Amino acid sequence: MHTPEPVTPDAPHAVRFPLLTQQWLDLTFVHWAAEPDAVARLLPRGTVPDTHDGVAYVGLIAFRMHRVGWLRLPAVPYLGSFPETNVRLYSVDGRGRRGVVFRSLDAARLVPVVLGRLGFGLPYVWSRMAVRRAGDTVVYTSSRRRPGPRGAYSRLTVRPGARVGEPSELEHFLTARWGLHTAFFGGTAYLPNEHPRWPLHRAELVRCEENLVAAAGLPAPAGDPVSVLYSPGVPVRLGRPRRASWRPARDRPVRRRR
Repeated sequence: MHTPEPVTPDAPHAVRFPLLTQQWLDLTFVHWAAEPDAVARLLPRGTVPDTHDGVAYVGLIAFRMHRVGWLRLPAVPYLGSFPETNVRLYSVDGRGRRGVVFRSLDAARLVPVVLGRLGFGLPYVWSRMAVRRAGDTVVYTSSRRRPGPRGAYSRLTVRPGARVGEPSELEHFLTARWGLHTAFFGGTAYLPNEHPRWPLHRAELVRCEENLVAAAGLPAPAGDPVSVLYSPGVPVRLGRPRRASWRPARDRPVRRRR
């Protein structure tokens, strides 16, 4: 079996030469429990479900992407700032690296959608989207344009609450993810990221109407989510793609970068 690296609230490795810089702002994390077998079939080659106490999780994450820039260049005006909502799973590769697998990424700017699909093989889709404050709540809306399925949508309203002093093991597991796995040129790539420790808040899910999870090939959520969190955001640095091992971790030791 794969031997996962420890879950750490701080990035285990620095991204010294970032491919992309950006800010993730006004994030809401909504998570439901899932069966590992239902998740495994949707992961890229060379990865298996990352579980916490034997349980896999499906995340619906809504936020604002802000000031995206390439190779330490200044942020791109207009095109570099937009709402995004993603459906994600959690994975481990043959080197024990924990990651995120995106099943869909709805974004409000067409050019980043095209670049994300062609440049990184990520399942970006173009959608009408908005993030706005309404009193003490944050409202996220998304309606898919193309590629489809047309009619895929989400309507989330959350009420952020008290700051989380010390996140639980599960809360660290769901939010402290230091890379992503994606199918890339016939193989699987791992893209690392680095950012400060999440400032997390408890949040009340006032409204949740969506079919993005089902559109991503997963069973529609049944019942209330097991975790709802809010964060005002962090600055982020993303590194260059690395190959994810296809060889099981039991066949060779995990190498830790220093």
